[in-house]
Order: sequence, then structure tokens, then C-alpha cells
Amino acid sequence: MNNTLKYWREAATLILTAGCQHVNSVPKTIILGSSKGHPKKTTFDYEVLFLQRSEKSGFMPSAFVFPGGLVEPSDFSNDWVKVFARHAQKPNFGLGIVKQPCDTRPPMFITDRRKFGSLVPGEVAFRICAIRETFEESGILLVVSEDSNIEDNQKFMGAYDQDYEAVAKWREEVQNDPMRFIEMCKELRCVPNIWALHEWGNWLTPVFSKNSRARRYDTAFFICCLPRKPITTDDQKEVTSFKWWTPQEAIQECQKKAWIPPPQFYDLSRLCNFTHLEELQRFALHRALEGIDRWMPVIVHAKDGMVHTLPGDELYPDDPDASGQDQKIYSTDRRIHELVQDGKHLHRLLHVEGVVQLFITIQPKYKHLNPTFLQSDNDIEPKSHL
Repeated sequence: MNNTLKYWREAATLILTAGCQHVNSVPKTIILGSSKGHPKKTTFDYEVLFLQRSEKSGFMPSAFVFPGGLVEPSDFSNDWVKVFARHAQKPNFGLGIVKQPCDTRPPMFITDRRKFGSLVPGEVAFRICAIRETFEESGILLVVSEDSNIEDNQKFMGAYDQDYEAVAKWREEVQNDPMRFIEMCKELRCVPNIWALHEWGNWLTPVFSKNSRARRYDTAFFICCLPRKPITTDDQKEVTSFKWWTPQEAIQECQKKAWIPPPQFYDLSRLCNFTHLEELQRFALHRALEGIDRWMPVIVHAKDGMVHTLPGDELYPDDPDASGQDQKIYSTDRRIHELVQDGKHLHRLLHVEGVVQLFITIQPKYKHLNPTFLQSDNDIEPKSHL
């Protein structure tokens, strides 16, 4: 891990999707609103795992988030080289080399970890972190046999479901000491299924105000598709409950009362491009080595509210202060309605009367997709569209 970071810490999170029905059963049909007042039915055959953080949590209390957490030194331990013995000599342990040029690759992925004494590449360690944290928080263990092949591991793979009592015991041990995750893999003769996790995004916590002491994280987002929902149990520590929601259900819950932070909301809206899990799996696998940008939202203060801008937006600063040390406040003398109606290059998120809205007119990079999200009749409509 990188112990030289001053302003934030590194983390990893997992968008875990799973088939929501058994064979011959009916997928979930969601009733959506439309701009013409006629309801539209959308059928999803998968759901996404959300964990609700404790209200006592020091970071995003009570929020519904994807499983994940801080990178631990154990995630970069050289002991993993022995665990991944069959793959350690392959580029990124068999994950392959991302096509994205190094000068645009997010810092957390291009950092040379050998400078910190680790032989484990960042692409591998962050996936290990996401798998370990998912196990600690939900009890879902994403491992495969140590002698399995990479091609099979990239396909639909179920979670580990053998010897439930032993796994539950290991879960408690790993929660108390992340290094035990390595010992568990050795004893069970398995490896974390890093090949089933595909790069999806990279979010850096924004600077909220010049006096803010809020925790900040540089977080790698991965996605994994399971054929069916595994047994899920909260830990009653950091996580107080869990929900399996379709992407549209989660968005509807967010518009009602559930707090889903902006990065999760954005990626949920991306998932709305896919109603079928197999289609989502093919897309994630197809663009697995294309690359991603690191996005740090920058808050712009309008006359009547705040706008969360992202790279590519016409209000986004050319050289944003990622460290927060300049304590610069970005503002405009215009109102939110004017900013949306007149904008041409939009990549922003707004809260309008308590409802989250996305406005995007830019083209995504690295073969990714923009969010798709049906606005309600009362939503503000920008003049520019994709």
C-alpha cells in the first residue's frame, strides 16, 4: 500500500450484482414514470447488493453503499505471491494489461508498489481488498479453487458455499485481523477470484469546504456478476442491514428516503442501461482492459443551491485542487435552473427539491456508458441532450 498519501487513503468497493430469480420464475418488473405521463414497465433479471452503514459510522453514517472499505497492508502482502503461485508470473496475475496510456491512468493504479516493498500490483491488491471487505461485511466469499483456470473464473461464478460454519468462523477472524484472509485461502486451497472483478470506475472524495475535516478516499470501483444471490448476512458492526435492489428500485428508494451517495447513484444509473444480467456481464468483460479516469466531484455554489460537477462539465475547473490545501471556493452568480437550461457541456448532479437528478451531454471514454435515467414530469430538462 501507499503510506505516503497525505490527503486521503486508498480504498476499494464492489458493485455486486446477482440473478434475482431461479429458472422458470418471473423477473422483477418495475413501473417507471415517463415524461408523457404514461407508465412504462421495465424488467430486470438481477439485483445489486447494498449495505446500510451504521448511524454511528464516522464516514457516511446510515448511507446505503456497495460493499468495500480501506486497503490494508495485508492486501499488498508478498504472501499473496505464494497463494497465486500459478499466476504470479503473468501480467497482473493474469488480469492482463490495461490499454489506457500511463499518463491518463489513475494514480492509484500506476503507482509502483515495489517502492513500498510489495510484489503485488495495485490491480490485484485492490481487487483482493474489495473481495475481503465484501466477505467481512456481507459474508459473501468470492474465491475459486487454486487450480482453476482464468477463462472459467471470468464467466458466471457463484460465491463459495461450502462448509458454512467454517467460513463463518473465518469471517470473524478476518474481521479481527485482515492477515487471516491469506491464511484462510491457504487452508481452503483457494484464491480470491480477482478475474471475476472488472474495472468500473475510480472516485476521489471531493473537498466539501475549506474548514471541512471530512475523511477522504481514493476508491477503485469494480463490478462482479453472480448467477444467483448468495446467502447474505450483515455484521452488525459497520453494517446494520442489507438490501438486494434492482438498479431502478434503488433509484426509487433514493428519491424517497434512502440515502445513496452520489458515486453509487451515478453507477446505478449506468446499470439502468442493462436489464439483463448476461448483457451486463458481457459488457463488463468486454471493456475490462479499456481503462478508467479518476473523478473528483467539484462543488460549485450557485445562487440558490449547489451543483456537483464532474470532469468534462463546462463549470468544472481546468486544474482542480485535489489536495484541498488551496481552500478555493468555486461559485457562480447564476441560478441552478439557468445553469441547466443554458448549458452545453454538462456532467453534473443536482438535488432539486430533495430529488437527485443527473445532467450529462458529454461522451464517455474507454467504451463506457453514460447513465440512463428516466426523469419525472417535474424534472428540469436541459436544452442539450446526447
